[in-house]
Amino acid sequence: MTTDVTLAERAAEIRQAVTRLGRRMRAGRSSEALSSNKVSVLSHLLRHGPATPGELAAAERQQPQSLTRVFAELELAGLVSRSRDDRDRRQSLLAITDHGRDALARDMAERDAWLAVALAGLTETERDVLRLAASLMERIDEAAENSK
Repeated sequence: MTTDVTLAERAAEIRQAVTRLGRRMRAGRSSEALSSNKVSVLSHLLRHGPATPGELAAAERQQPQSLTRVFAELELAGLVSRSRDDRDRRQSLLAITDHGRDALARDMAERDAWLAVALAGLTETERDVLRLAASLMERIDEAAENSK
């Protein structure tokens, strides 16, 4: 039982720290930055390739209707393209465009610059620990993705 409590306490500490850091990174973004939903959609398309609106919504754990405006805005801005799905002609496929890749890269560079300044105040050992923690968080995410 002690192990469960300890794991739960550690999980809460990690969740709180990740949440606060994420909030701080979002707060430091410029007013021209992409919304979190747009970044999520573009990132998914960059990593996984073209997807239907339903697939994207499922990946983001949202209802497709909740992202309809986001998809339309991304398409209007030329950040994604829409085409017919060859598997199901009733569906459309969204794909990231070169302009979308550039916009996503600029958005990420802004966050990376903020984080680089924050990391400069840490020792090399502390930065190595965070790099290890990032690797472990990726493993946790991949395991959760694979267990769907």
